[in-house]
Amino acid sequence: MIKRVFAIFFLTCLFLFSSPVYSLDTSSKTLEKYTKRISNKFTRTYCNTTKFGIDYEGALAFAIGETTKEFKKNKLNKFIDYSLLKNSIVNDLENNCQVYQFDLSSLENLKFN
Repeated sequence: MIKRVFAIFFLTCLFLFSSPVYSLDTSSKTLEKYTKRISNKFTRTYCNTTKFGIDYEGALAFAIGETTKEFKKNKLNKFIDYSLLKNSIVNDLENNCQVYQFDLSSLENLKFN
């Protein structure tokens, strides 16, 4: 009898005080902000590296490496639209660094998987 009462009490407490599990928030606004953060990081790194006098290929490799290292463990990476990310990076490079002849195909190595 005492074992049943204890079991019922234990199961009741288990169901009442268990915390619910929520899914990852993947709204379009969240993804847009995350994509903008990646774009800003890449643009800042690329611009600073070229201003230090490193050639464009070296600056590109360094910026891709640093950006990948910073964002590779984020759970939102599997939802990124890489074409939008690449266009955002090119637009930021034009607006912030005055780099107008940047080829989209040079960003093929920018992957977070």
